[in-house]
Amino acid sequence: MGLIDNINKLFDHRIRLGIMSVLMVNEEVDFNRLKELLDVTDGNLASHTKTLEKAEYIRIEKSFIGKKPNTRYSATKQGKLAFKKHIEALEALIRKQT
Repeated sequence: MGLIDNINKLFDHRIRLGIMSVLMVNEEVDFNRLKELLDVTDGNLASHTKTLEKAEYIRIEKSFIGKKPNTRYSATKQGKLAFKKHIEALEALIRKQT
């Protein structure tokens, strides 16, 4: 097995990496908080969360608080496992290089 076999292409982009990092340590996060933490535009965040949702790595729940829309994100079991494998692969790669 090669050193980079478990590196997940979906996490190559810094925004998707950031989304998953935030969701690994938070049960759920709303759109505005995620946008603020990652310092990204609405469109950028929406695009990357859709990609992760399509892969079934995150769950997106939309609701209303009063009359305001509220979008919340959480990592799925599958997403957490994939991200953990990705981080372990990166750590193994780093250990191999030192």
